[in-house]
Amino acid sequence: MICQAGKYDTRINSSAIDHSLFNWILKEIDEKLLPSEILNEFVDPIMMNSMDKLESYLNRRFEELKWGICITLRSDNDISPGEVLMEIKGNNQKIKFITSLITQYLVKNSLKIKPLEVMSVVNTNEGIKVELSGSNNKDALLSLEIFFGKTDELVRTIKTRPAFWKSLFNRHLVSNYNMVTVHRNYFEDLLEGKIPAWEVAIENLAKKPIREIPLTEMLHLMKEVFETSRIVDRVEIDKDILVLFHSYRDRAAIEKLRKSAHALLEANGHMFDARATANIVILTHRSDVGIKINEIVKTLKNSNTRLDQELLVFFGFLKGLKDIPDIPISLTSLGRRTGKSLMQGYELENNIKTWTLDNFQKALQSIDARLHRESEWKSEGKDLLYTIRKCNIAGNGNEFDNYVCHTVRETFKGALSYAFGNKARMCTKHLLTHGDNFCEVIIRMP
Repeated sequence: MICQAGKYDTRINSSAIDHSLFNWILKEIDEKLLPSEILNEFVDPIMMNSMDKLESYLNRRFEELKWGICITLRSDNDISPGEVLMEIKGNNQKIKFITSLITQYLVKNSLKIKPLEVMSVVNTNEGIKVELSGSNNKDALLSLEIFFGKTDELVRTIKTRPAFWKSLFNRHLVSNYNMVTVHRNYFEDLLEGKIPAWEVAIENLAKKPIREIPLTEMLHLMKEVFETSRIVDRVEIDKDILVLFHSYRDRAAIEKLRKSAHALLEANGHMFDARATANIVILTHRSDVGIKINEIVKTLKNSNTRLDQELLVFFGFLKGLKDIPDIPISLTSLGRRTGKSLMQGYELENNIKTWTLDNFQKALQSIDARLHRESEWKSEGKDLLYTIRKCNIAGNGNEFDNYVCHTVRETFKGALSYAFGNKARMCTKHLLTHGDNFCEVIIRMP
């Protein structure tokens, strides 16, 4: 036995382990990435200099371990490969671990030479095939997480704050998953009586601005965020229809959920009907309304057409549609897009790189001229007081005039949001009502 053991590297045969325990260990480290120092101790990084020699070494190594593993490495260049196809055959549980180990070794040790990205991992009847191709460091490392390290970040995060996560787990378990976990911005909006939005959570997941997220991806992100936060019980997607199942009984809570989901899709650039029943909120894509909004915004951007004239056209269009449950929501969307579009035009015409309260004031004065309004501006410390002295749009307080005023206010909000994002807040000081002669809002900066 001593003579037999002496034939092999002592690092390989330094310990023996029960078969069932060994399989359990392999299962537990599944979808976790190995530290680079462990990889480099198992296979010397210098072996990356030749794919042929690496293949021979790995097969010899696993033959000595009696694992019954067969490894094939095919590449377009033995010394500096840009394409690698790896195939591993053998015991299913073992080859899964070995595939992960060798792929990590190839990717991490290729970063300083010619980064290799994992393009595909295919399970066959005989084993596993992995295709790697030349890429960049970022995508190469990301591909490891996608294919082999799905639980890696989760485990690492829990280990950094175990007490916090254990407490959170226990609360969800004790409440039978009736806990709600939301972003701080969402909670602040609730406290202030606003309609809470999910832009921050969605953008953090998508890693890009909400306007750049394709609709199909957006719907699946909403499903993930709404379900994991426990704001709703379940979300179903049927093509471009989103159905939210909830357990709320309070009408105000249901209405906030409806408007919040609608606002999120509006921020994504799409118009949806948002209907609420006792336990369901149904959001149906209305591309026809979105197309009409885009037409009106384009008309306003490229001409001096009065906004109230275009609104009259749009209002008539909405009245002619069936199943539009909430016309003000459609007008809100029109107002926000109009404000953004007008600001983009002013930004381009005047070569604006960064928005300040000063150039924002000048831009609004230009926009007010297009909307046929007379306004005044006054600084109050960090705040800016915006007063509308004359508004040709404001009429006699009838239904259409009220809709127009609502849309113009949303135009202002759209402009403010485009210029400053979440940094600026608009506080209404005085709204024009029948018999009054001015409106006032305060723009607050942090």
